[in-house]
Amino acid sequence: MGSVPAWARVYVACVVLGALACLTRLPDIRVAWWVVALLALLYAGCERITLPRGPRGAAASGPDAPQGMGTFLPLLLAGAFLLPPPAAALVALPGALLARVEQRPKGLRRIWRAAQLAVAIWATSRVHWALGGRDAVVAPHFPYALVPVGAGVLTFCLVLTVLDGGILALAERVPVRGAWRGLFPRSLAPVAVHGLAGLMMAVLWRSPYGPVAALLVLLPMYVSCWVFAQYHRERAAHQATIRALVQAVDIKDGYTRGHSERVGQASMMIARELGMDDQRVEVLRFAGILHDVGKLGVPTRLLRKDGPLTPQERRIIELHPEYGHEMVRGIGFLGEARSAILHHHERLDGSGYPYGLVGAQIPEFARVVAVADAFDAMTSTRSYRRARPVPTALEELERCAGSQFDPGMVRALVRALSRHGWHPVVTADSCSPLRGGVHPPSPKFSASLEQGGTPPPASSRLRGDPTSTTPRSGP
Repeated sequence: MGSVPAWARVYVACVVLGALACLTRLPDIRVAWWVVALLALLYAGCERITLPRGPRGAAASGPDAPQGMGTFLPLLLAGAFLLPPPAAALVALPGALLARVEQRPKGLRRIWRAAQLAVAIWATSRVHWALGGRDAVVAPHFPYALVPVGAGVLTFCLVLTVLDGGILALAERVPVRGAWRGLFPRSLAPVAVHGLAGLMMAVLWRSPYGPVAALLVLLPMYVSCWVFAQYHRERAAHQATIRALVQAVDIKDGYTRGHSERVGQASMMIARELGMDDQRVEVLRFAGILHDVGKLGVPTRLLRKDGPLTPQERRIIELHPEYGHEMVRGIGFLGEARSAILHHHERLDGSGYPYGLVGAQIPEFARVVAVADAFDAMTSTRSYRRARPVPTALEELERCAGSQFDPGMVRALVRALSRHGWHPVVTADSCSPLRGGVHPPSPKFSASLEQGGTPPPASSRLRGDPTSTTPRSGP
């Protein structure tokens, strides 16, 4: 528990007290406790069922979900639609407290998740019942029965968004202005689908067919969770492949350690500013991370040489984009990233390498990575010079826009940095201290980069460093 900040623990304690307050408010009507027990038992069983592993148990409940079916929302929401609020909140407790947790602190994670779900389900049930949802389940009249369900789903998403944003700000130290950004819209669509399944279970439960028919809804939901876990297992394999390549480059060229991940982050910021869809943003992040993978084919003595490079040595280093392209040629999921790896040292005026492409001949991904690469090289401290301040680096990029860099990509980076700042994280395996709920992972910026500025030595020009008079983005 030492890794969790004190204020985050206080926050968790407050949510736990709120959950206890929800559970101790006895309902005004008679509760069928066998229904509570059955739903709680089923939910706990679903949480314990092992499916193919995703990255840290990725499922419907975010990056830190247990290694199982994740938050099996149809059961929880069916309980919210069938039971009074305190009884509905009880359904989530056994499953959350007994769920598989692989990251420490395990006990605190389980308690947080149990309290978070209890509060969210209590609020969902209260809103649903206040809008006549109980009668709508017993004698459904569609589409009117969807109104209390829709309100309940919105409430569930809103409560989890508020709680998740708080833990992001306190436990992960995400800036307050960005802690809640995007959480609600990302969770709304999947929770709405689960809400419809929960409504189906509740209606069948109250119908003449009874609980057995209602439980049949679990079968297609299980299949969908299995497919989802398969997707995340494949995604985890992709991440592991990229992580291994990046670590190999960092070991070989230690003075640029972390550079690849920062270029991936800056490339992603530019891509989002350009309005690319999520799939292309992810591939472009891969391109930024792997842009220098070809250095594995360059002799280590050249990469670590302190003095100026000879023309022959420089020609050898300039082969690294082609080496990199050959290395990733067979990795199908990289897609457009492969062209960025090959062409990220091309220049708009045709003076780049390896093929001297001009203007629009240079692939879009390569033009993005070129800007991100040069920006990080200028704002990072290297063995032969200190980092430049971000404004100075941006001025240099703008000065070279049109000759070396695509002006549109430079403008996109300027806009992104003015909106979000530059706080790069250098870790391929970062794990959040407590994060739970139903929100998928979002980019986190939590470490500031040391910045300064001193004139570069003459050797930096021979290395093609972007702080020289004619900027380039590294060898």
